[in-house]
Amino acid sequence: MRIAIYPGSFDPITYGHLDIIQRSTQLFDKVIVAIAENPQKQALFTLAERLEMLREVLRDVPRVEIDAYQSLTVEYARRKGACAVIRGLRVISDFENEFVMALTNKKLAPEIETLFLMTEARYSFISSSAVKEVAYYGGCLKDMVPPPVEARLRAKFREIKG
Repeated sequence: MRIAIYPGSFDPITYGHLDIIQRSTQLFDKVIVAIAENPQKQALFTLAERLEMLREVLRDVPRVEIDAYQSLTVEYARRKGACAVIRGLRVISDFENEFVMALTNKKLAPEIETLFLMTEARYSFISSSAVKEVAYYGGCLKDMVPPPVEARLRAKFREIKG
């Protein structure tokens, strides 16, 4: 069985992420969408909330497993028996950081490949940071995130703003 992991913070998951996940399932027998817990990053949503959102929006996508981890990505990939790490690219500026990370991972785990997938052009402008900013100011999220994620964003910012 060919297993890949698609790591990220998914804070929140966007249509760009979903595009990469759905296309990855055509390449691998199983894709593990894994939230990389990074204590150095301040997430808007808790780990539990992000896991719930992933389960909700991916429940009908075949061959996808949802998980979270707190270790080096390649260590997690080894534990899961993955042969590849999937990384999504939106714009050319994403490549530099992703390339360095891929080379580091290759040094640490030469048996694990990094696969870069370009998101569809219509999603190339979407980032979780941009989505959060648009949501904070009450802007339209229609083509950025699925409806359940939009609802959670609106509720979260109502809670934060009081």
